[in-house]
Amino acid sequence: MTDDSADESDAGRRAPLTGRELAKALGISQSTISRAFSEGATISPKMRAKVLEAARELGYQPNVIARSLTTRRSGIVGIVTANMTNPFYVSILQPLARRLQQMGLQTLLFSVPSGQQIDSQLPLLLQYNVDAIVVMTGTISAEMARRWSDAGRLVLPFSYTIPELDLPSVSCDNEAGGRAVAQHLVQMGHKRPAFVGGHPHSATSVARGRGFAQGLEELGVPLFGRLDTGEYTYEGGYAAALELGRTRPDAIFFADDIMALGGMDALRFGLGLSVPQDISVVGFDNIPLAGWPTYELTTFAQPVEPMIEAAVRLLTRRDGEPVTAEHSSLLPGTLVQRKSVRARGR
Repeated sequence: MTDDSADESDAGRRAPLTGRELAKALGISQSTISRAFSEGATISPKMRAKVLEAARELGYQPNVIARSLTTRRSGIVGIVTANMTNPFYVSILQPLARRLQQMGLQTLLFSVPSGQQIDSQLPLLLQYNVDAIVVMTGTISAEMARRWSDAGRLVLPFSYTIPELDLPSVSCDNEAGGRAVAQHLVQMGHKRPAFVGGHPHSATSVARGRGFAQGLEELGVPLFGRLDTGEYTYEGGYAAALELGRTRPDAIFFADDIMALGGMDALRFGLGLSVPQDISVVGFDNIPLAGWPTYELTTFAQPVEPMIEAAVRLLTRRDGEPVTAEHSSLLPGTLVQRKSVRARGR
């Protein structure tokens, strides 16, 4: 190998430019380099543009890992879910991750078995030094919440609340949603409404079922039947509808859409009934499948975009104040009327 080729090979293996070297080349401090690459840092637009242009020309990229060792912040948000088969949570992941990236944060997805506390993921979450956890499904112990709070990290339940813990949350008003469904069914003349929940200890299912039962009671209509075995799955909704359908309620409110779609198919193909002529069906969430011509499901829509914006505001707070349950957002949803509910004779 010639000397020239050896020089070319060495150049190809040259170490990346450091922040210190870029600062020396520009005749400025290394802290100015750091501020130029930090969202919201104090630096003039002219100086930021100068640093970024020089970085492009000289091939400098900030070392995020090295910076996290100094700042004790990784810029990473962990998203924890126990139900990746539910289209509602799948539809939220992309816009939430995109908004966080626009704010200079990255995301890591962690999956836990259904019904398991996210405490089991603590060692892994700590390894990745995530700044915050967005908990879409699953439960968290008081001890886990305290440890993360003491470490200055945020635990944020998304789409549900944990009343017994002093945690901020972002959620649709699930109880009000259940009440709105009850009012709609009674207004449409239903006298024998039933409810299918997910897990019996699920905060969302409990709140939606409670609102539904209270709404019926306020209007003088008793709850005809209830099952909390839907598991938030198509199969769970199908099995629950087979059981409840044989008792012939005139309407079934499912605690989420994917259960409602399974329930509709069970009523139609498993029991030979017509929806909505024999039994009306209502869901919750307003997933894209709910509007398909096969289902035309009446449902209660969660305000997804406002919920994401509320979550991003909490995750990007910079005032240093503790974030508690007082900072929670409980947002109103909307009843979406389609063709799965039919008026009954009065």
